[in-house]
Amino acid sequence: MGITRVTVGLILVLAVAACARGDREIDLRQLKSSGNGPDEFAILPAKPLQSPSDYNALPAPTPGARNLVDQNPLADGVAALGGRPAALDASGVPASDAALVQHAARGGTPANIRGTLAQEDEEFRQRKGRFQRLRIFVKNKYNSVYEPQTLNSVRTNNAYRRVGVPTPSAPPGN
Repeated sequence: MGITRVTVGLILVLAVAACARGDREIDLRQLKSSGNGPDEFAILPAKPLQSPSDYNALPAPTPGARNLVDQNPLADGVAALGGRPAALDASGVPASDAALVQHAARGGTPANIRGTLAQEDEEFRQRKGRFQRLRIFVKNKYNSVYEPQTLNSVRTNNAYRRVGVPTPSAPPGN
């Protein structure tokens, strides 16, 4: 009699857990806030307002376009490291990388590679996240699911060093 109640209770708990998620998307990474407080990462402060040197050089106001005082952390980081932030906005392949792209594409490139890759990744996540819908406790499985596809940089670096390939950018002793 006691085993029957435990079994029925377990089945009810699993049924409720299975019904909790109705969407098709398998979330391997849990990034939801556990509390009901504010999300401090949703608020981006604007840069301080400043008067431009030439008001005629200002861009025309465009709804939905970037504002001059909007934060751009990537461009700010590039500028702080001495790079050219304008290079982030460039479209196409820069002339300095043309030979690399030509060499990489020497065997041909499929036109729909992004769509194919997205579909294959969706199927992979569906396969690996099959039991994610039945979970009772939230667990971040992203790293464990994609771990076989990651490159162990230390092991690869050591393998290259063993065969005599110089690795000057790697720290010594790794």
